[in-house]
Amino acid sequence: MPTSPHRFRLFAFSLLIAFLGTLSTAQARRASKDSGSSTTVVIDAGHGGYDRGGIAGQRVAEKDMTLDVAQRLKRVLAASGYRVVMTRDSDVFVSLGGRVAIANSYPNALFVCIHFNSAKRMGAGGIETYFYSRDSLPLASAIHYFVAGGAPSSNRGVRRRGYYVLRKTNIPAVLVECGFLTNPTEAAYAQTASYRQKLAEEIAAGVGGRNSVTSALTTARVATGENIPLQPYIDQTKVAKSERHRSKRSHKKSTRKKSSSKPAESETKAASKDQEG
Repeated sequence: MPTSPHRFRLFAFSLLIAFLGTLSTAQARRASKDSGSSTTVVIDAGHGGYDRGGIAGQRVAEKDMTLDVAQRLKRVLAASGYRVVMTRDSDVFVSLGGRVAIANSYPNALFVCIHFNSAKRMGAGGIETYFYSRDSLPLASAIHYFVAGGAPSSNRGVRRRGYYVLRKTNIPAVLVECGFLTNPTEAAYAQTASYRQKLAEEIAAGVGGRNSVTSALTTARVATGENIPLQPYIDQTKVAKSERHRSKRSHKKSTRKKSSSKPAESETKAASKDQEG
């Protein structure tokens, strides 16, 4: 018996509903992906265990501040759908190599190192963010934009530098210095739970906004939800090379005698600085 026009229309309508349902599911998956559900973030709380961080005589232990901010960041990111991995989630020591190994075991992840600064001069202060590889610049730029913009401290800028944990990772990696614990004002901020929560939320906002960083050539002055201006940066790797070059020209004879031991010495200093960061 031939199908009636009414039954045909019902069948066509059913197909349309099924198609729209499939489309809605795909859109939901894309939205879920954009919210972070498919992104892994490896959070590295600086120092830990016997490594207190900072400088000799520093009253506030850096290792405690970094762990607290890292744990808060973990909760904020997890609530937004990110998969979070911690290099340490308690007061234990993890070597630089161990931190890098954890990061590199997640090939499609992001690596965010949490640190606080220190200096012999009590007046030194501000927020600064480090990166090394070009692929890490958007992440560094976005995180710095939010953290420096949300903190009452001065903006020390984005810097490119070859810290071990940034140089040896195979994924976008950033190290953010959340203020100076040797600065009485910034140390007081850091010791309040509300400020550490604020830091975690601003870092999370930077992670979420990494794909919205615009070109340095853009004329945009104000960031929106879809547009975060690229932050200018200081390339300290080139500065270091320039200084070494001038040193070689000034002390040729001395350099020839020490050239064989210099690379190993330089690497040791770099690793030491990374651990103290």
